[in-house]
Amino acid sequence: MLGAAGSLCLIATSALAHSTLETQQAAVGSTYKGVLRVPHGCDGAPTLKVRIQIPEGVIAVKPMPKANWVLETVKAPYKQAYDYHGTPMTEGVREIVWSGELLDEHYDEFVFRAYLTDSLKPDTTLYFPTVQECEDGKADRWIEIPAAGKSPDDSKYPAPGVKLLPKAAN
Repeated sequence: MLGAAGSLCLIATSALAHSTLETQQAAVGSTYKGVLRVPHGCDGAPTLKVRIQIPEGVIAVKPMPKANWVLETVKAPYKQAYDYHGTPMTEGVREIVWSGELLDEHYDEFVFRAYLTDSLKPDTTLYFPTVQECEDGKADRWIEIPAAGKSPDDSKYPAPGVKLLPKAAN
């Protein structure tokens, strides 16, 4: 019995060891508050940088500054123009970068707000590939997007994702 309990604990611990988004469902055509949870460093090394790639169809991105961290955004053109409350948007934030230090034994969250456009498909998962850069050149690359029919649980380094729901009726 103890062996089964220990195995269950190990499975639960490894599942929680990934960088994940706190809110894992959101409707298309809505504002989404993304809270990326970083539960550890890289093999004992402190985290020095967290990079989140913003997927196509996610616009009006505003990251939240963190005390004692430097915040950068990388802007680039979108593949198409998007309507944001009557304003056409053709470019915006495509990557968010926080630089600082998070010790391996500590946990932290990195927050951004964004608009999930109507171009996104409900009943799919939208992935935010994330790279956690650490001391001594170590890195955890949470960038694996599962193939159709596969689960993120099948990946060693799954990209954080949010399940897209149908647009809410007005």
